[in-house]
Amino acid sequence: MRTIQEDPCFILLLPFYYSQTSRILPCLLRIPLHKGKSLRKALKEHGLLDDFLKTHPYDITKKYSSLEKLVNEPLTNYLDCQYFGKIYIGTPPQEFTVVFDTGSSDLWVPSIYCKSYACQIHRRFDPSKSSTFQNLNKPLSIQYGTGSMQGFLGLDTVRVSSIVDTQQTVGLSTKEPGNVFTYSEFDGILGLAYPSLASPYSVPVFDNMMEQHLVAKDLFSVYLDRNGPGSMLTLGAIDPSYYTGSLHWVPVTVQEYWQFTVDRVTVNGVVVACDGGCQAILDTGTSMLVGPSSDIINIQTAIGATQDQYGQYDINCGQLSSMPTVVFEINGRKYPLPPSAYTSQDLGFCASGFQGQGDDPLWILGDVFIREYYSVFDRVNNRVGLAKAI
Repeated sequence: MRTIQEDPCFILLLPFYYSQTSRILPCLLRIPLHKGKSLRKALKEHGLLDDFLKTHPYDITKKYSSLEKLVNEPLTNYLDCQYFGKIYIGTPPQEFTVVFDTGSSDLWVPSIYCKSYACQIHRRFDPSKSSTFQNLNKPLSIQYGTGSMQGFLGLDTVRVSSIVDTQQTVGLSTKEPGNVFTYSEFDGILGLAYPSLASPYSVPVFDNMMEQHLVAKDLFSVYLDRNGPGSMLTLGAIDPSYYTGSLHWVPVTVQEYWQFTVDRVTVNGVVVACDGGCQAILDTGTSMLVGPSSDIINIQTAIGATQDQYGQYDINCGQLSSMPTVVFEINGRKYPLPPSAYTSQDLGFCASGFQGQGDDPLWILGDVFIREYYSVFDRVNNRVGLAKAI
């Protein structure tokens, strides 16, 4: 288990387990027309595909295509620490708020069988009130970077925005020890990582959506706003209104988390971390930007952050305008983080958004990074797309 110094505004939702079986489902481009039939298939069946591609070579895969169905799920921004949206489980639907977490793969919410205080002060699912619930009688146990849960798996209908996802595995917690979920503003977690990271017998929500042809494309994208109401999860499409310039694609290196290679981290052209390359993941469920402690200390020193008695790194708010930009170089491209991106301000105090996690070599590019860069998670091509967020 990775241990991270507790911070009331630090959430790390990475699970530390691996399922023994991989359930990676076929990733096909699907633009629904009727009865689940794709545009490509329909054209091919009628002998029109070749002529269509000659005349409209980009229309089938173009990210702005009017043929796509934009499915937007608004996200609530709680103090730039937690981003969560609404889902509905069961028949009739029971409402929950969940973190849409790219750093894990399971869906779970509290159940009426949970007596932990964390459950008592959140919404709890009652299986007896859902006519579509099926108990799988399979245990579920997840240990996150901060927090853990225990419970069991069932099947039920899950609605996210306008998508109705039937026969979806749902975890129901019976224990939520500790204080992490007690003080969270959300009820549960909806994991969006690869199925190889899911617990046994659990199928991730987005994989089930792909299998049922419920999304226009087998990808989703995330825009995280700072201190505003505009954060958005877009299922099955890319929304160019949330970024400027063009998307740049980064291949996934390990299909568990959304993991890829970072070339280096520099300040004023000098390498301060990740010298020679390192592995990183793009994680909506982690509030800060996390890396090996030795590298993070180098960054804190370079930006002028000083450690307080609680181990947190403070920044002089009056020096923000003169502080350097921290640049992450990924797949040959530079992704700068200015001081406004990597610092938080509250009641006149400023703090660093970088956090060390001992000797663990895996970097976690959490909300600090994603707020600056619109992020696309592409299961078709197993890659991540990044563009400057508006």
